[in-house]
Amino acid sequence: MTPGQPDRVAPIVVAGLTPAWQQIVSLPKLQLGEVNRAREVVWCGSGKVLNVAWAIRTLGGETLAISPVGGVMRNAIVAELASGGVPVEWVISQTPTRVCTTLLNEATGEITELVENAGPLSSEELATYGTRLRETCQSLSPSVMVITGSLPAGTPADCFLDWLPERPTALVLDLRGRVLKNLLPRRPWLVKPNREELEETVGRPLADDSDLLAAMRSLNTAGAEWVVVSQGGGQLWATSLSETYRVTPPRVAVVNPIGCGDSLAAGLALGKSRDWRMERCLAWGVAAASDNATRLLPARLDLASVERLKEKTVVERLSDG
Repeated sequence: MTPGQPDRVAPIVVAGLTPAWQQIVSLPKLQLGEVNRAREVVWCGSGKVLNVAWAIRTLGGETLAISPVGGVMRNAIVAELASGGVPVEWVISQTPTRVCTTLLNEATGEITELVENAGPLSSEELATYGTRLRETCQSLSPSVMVITGSLPAGTPADCFLDWLPERPTALVLDLRGRVLKNLLPRRPWLVKPNREELEETVGRPLADDSDLLAAMRSLNTAGAEWVVVSQGGGQLWATSLSETYRVTPPRVAVVNPIGCGDSLAAGLALGKSRDWRMERCLAWGVAAASDNATRLLPARLDLASVERLKEKTVVERLSDG
């Protein structure tokens, strides 16, 4: 280290198995069963693993994503992430990376998602991914790791248990169901399902805020230090075993909500890497999600805009015990 220079911060490692090539189609009006002519079509690398890494990068953080990629869109995805200065450790797959399509109905503001499920990875490709993740964590010793996204068809729900390093790392988990529950014994710093994903994880509907908080606390009891649950553009809740926060996001003009949850996860992870208090992490994450909603491309944030939105985000500590 050069005298007078700070130590280099270890990048936040972002792990996920289901990237995507995203097609975003803006339509003056969407009519089912009719010919619809687009006003604008744009494409970008996407999927949770790439969105989180891109958001961290645009928020001023250091990151390294580890992602499979394959098929005809492989070169376009790799080139686009490189052009944005987002470091990715690619695991080349014979399975084509999925293509997802967002339809923006300008007449009504409605957004329709056409989501292709990720195809299976071979056992050899999964083994290569696991080895790459372990080696990366051993060499970088990240203080924070984000594990995000669904699993490709046929992938064991406990795969990440075998791949995670033994040394302590603050885990941010944007997962659901069995995949999330399998990792709770590793005592993650934070888990971030949305309300529907939380219902799937606990196996019951959540009729009101009381049900929601009870379900969140069940994940705290099972090992998660913090549980953060988003509700689209509505209020966000955060719990530990002893604290409860309610966060009201600022009002924004929504262009495309895809990537809001990923931007939230990125903001929370970046706050943790900087040892911020939870109130500041929540305000930062919600501001990042709010800024994302105003943009056409997911996770391509503006740092100055996030800072302004943070000042308009209301974080309330409701109770202890």
